[in-house]
Amino acid sequence: MDLNSAIQFGQLVKAAYAVPSDDLSNTAGKVIQAGLTGGGSVFEVVTTVYANDLATDINPLRINQVVAIGFVLQKSGAGDAVIALRGTEGVMEWIQDSRFLSVPCPFLPSAGNTEDGFTAMYNSLATAPSAGSPSLIKALSTLSWRRPVTSLTICGHSLGGALATLLALDVAANALSPFNTPVVYTYASPKTGDPSFASAYNHLVPETSRIANRLDLVPKLPLPPLYDHVLGLYELNPIELGVPPKVLVKFEIPCEHYLNSYLYLLSRLAGGTVLPLDSQCST
Repeated sequence: MDLNSAIQFGQLVKAAYAVPSDDLSNTAGKVIQAGLTGGGSVFEVVTTVYANDLATDINPLRINQVVAIGFVLQKSGAGDAVIALRGTEGVMEWIQDSRFLSVPCPFLPSAGNTEDGFTAMYNSLATAPSAGSPSLIKALSTLSWRRPVTSLTICGHSLGGALATLLALDVAANALSPFNTPVVYTYASPKTGDPSFASAYNHLVPETSRIANRLDLVPKLPLPPLYDHVLGLYELNPIELGVPPKVLVKFEIPCEHYLNSYLYLLSRLAGGTVLPLDSQCST
């Protein structure tokens, strides 16, 4: 895995977190700089991505709330397209629910079952917040791209990682070139589907980097055997071996899961500029 690329795409997901989830204005045209090497690269937002929020037992009505969940972007002066998807507050409630029910994969019948809450949210991904708006996958070929698309990278953190996994398999199975050969980077993604889903994904989306902090609880859920991870694991260790060992990220569930903690650990491995931790997670 290329560490600088992992950091760059993680920073695009971080930019999606900077938009309040209830801000439903479309940020098309917004310019975002991401990456460490040589000052990074410049990307322009093509459209905001919207979805119905993740319903949980604690807050079942959240599914009726439309939220801004990410961006479709294009690299300035190039044909590289990116879809960056963020998580939501509901993922921690999802952990507390611990139900992890499944439904048949909605876009590829041979791909087994997928987690029901993630699937419902995935099915709502759209390029406008109003009811009846084009689904994200159907809109890809008709968006106002600055130049012809030559590649697609899909990235996401936490719940956004699960959505990115679903989207990657959907475009690989059902979209036309150049959208059907995605490169994928996920950060702290939970398991998205059963072993049949993971097998279909691994066959159709081989260029995947699934980045997980080994002390983060979310990537360990839901538990096997009903759910399985896709391949591509790149494991981060928040403890630096030595005498004595050095704790790099405070051992608390939120701290081990935050995207900033992932970017901090990745930047330490990449060398050069070390990205900051959230202050409450410093040791």
